[in-house]
Amino acid sequence: MSTDQPIRPATVSAARRRDVIDALRRGAVPESGLDLLATGLDRFESALDGELEAVSSGASVFKAVRGEYGSGKTFFTRWLGERAKRRNFAVAEIQVSETETPLHKLETVYRRLTERLATPGFPPSALRPVVDAWFYALEEDALAAGVSDEALSDAVNRLTTARLAEVSRHAPSFAAALRGYRQAQDEGDEATAAAVMAWLGGQPHVAASARRAAGVRGDLDHFGAFGFLQGLLTVLRDSGHAGLFLVLDEVETLQRVRSDARDKALNALRQLIDEVHSGRFPGLYLVITGTPAFYDGQQGAQRLAPLAQRLATDFTTDPRFDNPRAVQLRLPGFTLESLISLGITIRDLYADGSTAPERIASNADDAYVADLARAVGGSLGGKVGVAPRLFLKKLVGDVLDRIDQFEDFDPRKHYALTLNASEMSPVERNAAAASADDVELDLS
Repeated sequence: MSTDQPIRPATVSAARRRDVIDALRRGAVPESGLDLLATGLDRFESALDGELEAVSSGASVFKAVRGEYGSGKTFFTRWLGERAKRRNFAVAEIQVSETETPLHKLETVYRRLTERLATPGFPPSALRPVVDAWFYALEEDALAAGVSDEALSDAVNRLTTARLAEVSRHAPSFAAALRGYRQAQDEGDEATAAAVMAWLGGQPHVAASARRAAGVRGDLDHFGAFGFLQGLLTVLRDSGHAGLFLVLDEVETLQRVRSDARDKALNALRQLIDEVHSGRFPGLYLVITGTPAFYDGQQGAQRLAPLAQRLATDFTTDPRFDNPRAVQLRLPGFTLESLISLGITIRDLYADGSTAPERIASNADDAYVADLARAVGGSLGGKVGVAPRLFLKKLVGDVLDRIDQFEDFDPRKHYALTLNASEMSPVERNAAAASADDVELDLS
C-alpha cells in the first residue's frame, strides 16, 4: 500500500468522526467514513468507478478480492460500498458461514441479503422502504398517464405485472407476493402486510394465512433465490436506485466445511458467477473476498476446475502492475511505513475532535506513533500485515483516549504495550506465538 496519507475533507462532521473512532476503539472496521482512512487505494479508483458506472447503466460485474488476514479486505469492500452508495446504489454485506449463511443454500444468502440491505436513505433492513418507494413510483407513473384515483389500484396492478414480466417467468411468486403486500396495505391489514414482506425477504415459517392471502405457497428454495434476486434488482432500479452492491465476505471459510457441503458451495459460487456474466442480473455488482489459500489451494477454488478457470488471474508480475480491471484484485497488505502513515492519519482525525488537540499532537507525535507501530508489529512476530487492527485499537483506546482525558498522561512514561490472548483473533495469536508449540491448529 502507498504510504501517502489520505486527503481528508476540510471539515469532518462530529458524527462521522465519532463513528470511525468508536469502531477502531472496539477493534472493528468502521461501517462508514472509510474515505477518511483510505491509503493506497487510489490506483483502483478509476477502474472500479468505471465498473460502478457500467452497472448503473444496466451491466453486471463480478469481482474477487484476495488478501491475507490484515490486508484490509473488509475495509476495501466497505470503502467501495461507500463509493457505490454515493452513486445511489443499495448495498449489502454478507458473512459466509457454515451455520448462519451456507453458500450452497442460496435461499439463505438471499435472506441475509434482504436483512442487511441498506440504501443511502435507510439502514438495514431497507427492503420494505424500497418496495414502498417502488409502488409509489408506479402510482406516479399511472397518474402521469392520466389514470383516475378510482382506477389507480387496477392500473398499479397492471404496471406491476408488466414491470415484472421477465421475473415472473422464473419466479412468478415474487410478483404475486408484491401484489399481496399492496392489497394488505390497501385494506389496512398491517399484520398480513408485514408477514408477506417477510416472505418476500426469504424468511421461513411465515403464517399460512398470510401466504394464502398473497396467493403464494411454501418457502423460498435454492433455485427460487435467483428469481427473487432478479425481482429485487428490478424493484431497486424502478424505485430510483442505480443498482445493488453485494459483498460475500470470507469465502475462505468454505475450506473448513464438510467435503460434500464444500463441493455444493463451490458449485453454487460458480453458478452465481455464470449468471452474473450471462446478464441475468442487470444492476448487480457482486464481490467476494478470500485469502490466497482459497483461490490457489486444493481445498478451495482449485477443487472445482470450472470455478478456478473463472477466477484465474495472473499475479506473477510486480504488484505495481496488477490490473484493477481483472476478475481478481490483490491487496498487498500493510508495510511498516503504511501502518505508521495510517496511525498518523487516525491521530490527526482524533485530534480534530479533541478538547486538547495540541496535547494529542505533542504527546502522540509522529515518532511515538511509529514506535507504537513497531512495538505491535514486533509483538506479532514482525508480521506487520496482521497488525493494523490491534495497532489502531491500542492507539485509540490505550493512548489517545488517555491523553485526551488526563493532562499529565505521557504514553512514553505511563504506558507499556500489552497484548492479551483474549483480545486477539486466532491469526493474531498464531503470529504472536513464541514457538511452534503455541500455534493453534484448526483440526475440525
